[in-house]
Amino acid sequence: MASGKPKKKNPRLASGRKRARQDVKLNAANTSLRSKYRTAVKNVEKAVAAGDKAKATELFAKAQSIVDTVADKQIFHKNKAARDKSRLAAKVKALATATA
Repeated sequence: MASGKPKKKNPRLASGRKRARQDVKLNAANTSLRSKYRTAVKNVEKAVAAGDKAKATELFAKAQSIVDTVADKQIFHKNKAARDKSRLAAKVKALATATA
């Protein structure tokens, strides 16, 4: 009852051990991309909240690229990526029309 996670067993087969090694690398790469995705979305939302139209537009262009990359690598579903891009685009557009 000391730790929350159950202890993992070491795989017996060589293929299983190799798979476990690969999973560590893949997990690290996926975690990094997921974090980059969330940061990009947050940065656009902060710029929109601050009312900075130019910065929001610039950050949105960068965020679109990151969102597409993450969707292509199937870290998030393509529909989730499209939904997030659509919502961000709507916020940036609303900001542009509000200041104009």
